[in-house]
Amino acid sequence: MNPFTEKTIQAIQSIPPGYVMTYGQVAAAAGNRRGARQVVRVLHSMSTSHNLPWHRIINAKGGISTPANAEEKGNRQRQLLESEGVHFLSNGTIDLAIYRWFGFDGEEE
Repeated sequence: MNPFTEKTIQAIQSIPPGYVMTYGQVAAAAGNRRGARQVVRVLHSMSTSHNLPWHRIINAKGGISTPANAEEKGNRQRQLLESEGVHFLSNGTIDLAIYRWFGFDGEEE
């Protein structure tokens, strides 16, 4: 596994319940601030095998990003976040000033 993928997995696993990170934020923490699409690839291919809290990753506007034909997955993501205490604004986004997680800096412990 390459270092970016490993750090991406670590960053996602570090997010506690009730908080979120953006795709770009995870990419930056993993060492490639332009690697948001790679984060999507990791989520798609490794969420199950690494037990990743995939639902805690959102877009830079505080919204849930799902393809048009995946509305059910978006609804599930929202349900999971709400069950952790995350509140959505009337426009369907999350207030990143309240719920964004900054606890992972990508450094080895």
